[in-house]
Amino acid sequence: MDPSEIERIVRDVLSQTGHATTPQAIPTTGRAAVLTAKEHLELKEFPLRGIRENEILVRVEACGICGTDVHCFKNDPFNLIPVVLGHEGTGEVVQVGSAIKMDSVGKPVRVGDKIVTSTLDTSDACMIAKYNPSKANLCDDLRIYGLLPDEPDNHFNGYFGEWLIIRPGSSFFVVNDMSLDLRVLIEPAAVAAHALERAKMTGLINFRNRVVVQGCGPIGLMLVAILRTAGVNNIIAIDGNDGRLDLAREMGADHTINFRGYPSAESLAAEVLNVTKGMGAHFAFSVTGVPQAASSIFKLVRRGGGVCEVGFFVDNGLCSVNPHEDFCKKEIMLVGTWAYNSWEYPNAYHFLQRAARIGIPVEKLITHRFPLSQISEAFQTNLRQEGIKIVVDAPR
Repeated sequence: MDPSEIERIVRDVLSQTGHATTPQAIPTTGRAAVLTAKEHLELKEFPLRGIRENEILVRVEACGICGTDVHCFKNDPFNLIPVVLGHEGTGEVVQVGSAIKMDSVGKPVRVGDKIVTSTLDTSDACMIAKYNPSKANLCDDLRIYGLLPDEPDNHFNGYFGEWLIIRPGSSFFVVNDMSLDLRVLIEPAAVAAHALERAKMTGLINFRNRVVVQGCGPIGLMLVAILRTAGVNNIIAIDGNDGRLDLAREMGADHTINFRGYPSAESLAAEVLNVTKGMGAHFAFSVTGVPQAASSIFKLVRRGGGVCEVGFFVDNGLCSVNPHEDFCKKEIMLVGTWAYNSWEYPNAYHFLQRAARIGIPVEKLITHRFPLSQISEAFQTNLRQEGIKIVVDAPR
């Protein structure tokens, strides 16, 4: 028998008993980047406790920096400090608790598997999850790795570290058939997948309808890619950065508009009318988090159209709308979107696989990589709005 096959069999057997089977022994300590104050990250060494029967130990490989991480870094809006951030992460299973047999879609879990995590179970007191499980993402106690409070016996709750302990009640998925870059993009793809599902509820997303994506940051570009993959053939991308608009075309946009070339919301709307046969878009996604853009997007949509607001995951302020002109007169269908549900992770990674098969280069969204030791510079690069998706690589 081939030696590699023997090693695989041994790993499989030992993983089901909860024992680590990596060639290298599991250390007793590990490092994690802790946000100890606003705009201050410290790389700290912590004890790495043994896992329990219903936990999994993961060696982190990489994690993207999300806009939410940046908001936490700057303002700590969720009062989490001290906290180990990082939720766009992935890693390799090095130890499986004896009570864990399969992931959240029924795949066996073994040492050596590549894995991503989604949400954790909500509390029994949450009436939303109890009576409407499909809306569990709206629970006040929605929990995601990288946005969890620090604990005295476990500091490995986020992907900006060397290790992650997957706790009971977690949604997690084995994704061995995906590259490291695609695995890092699964979480932002889940945000886009959830936004698409919300938009589809309006009945305004189909092959022929003209769709605007306003804002070509990581989520906006991911939305362009998922719309193209879903069969939308008329996509208009709007941003103020020509480099991002070029990338939007690679993701599948048919038309790109740099709003900086238009002195007013009305002149921008006139250009959208020009590329939509004088009617306006059937549907628009607002992905900027900028109040002024949230106000103007309604001018880009035709009567009977719809809007999905994606960009305001934190409170960025108020915007002004005209209820008569923007809503009633047009009979606009407006939907909001908040994070995702765990079952949207499979949608997300199947979308990424499909996008790759049809030639959409979604990996190009990753423009910068930094080692964990340079995580502060990684965040500063993001704050300077350099590149698109910035990834922090853990030591291997």
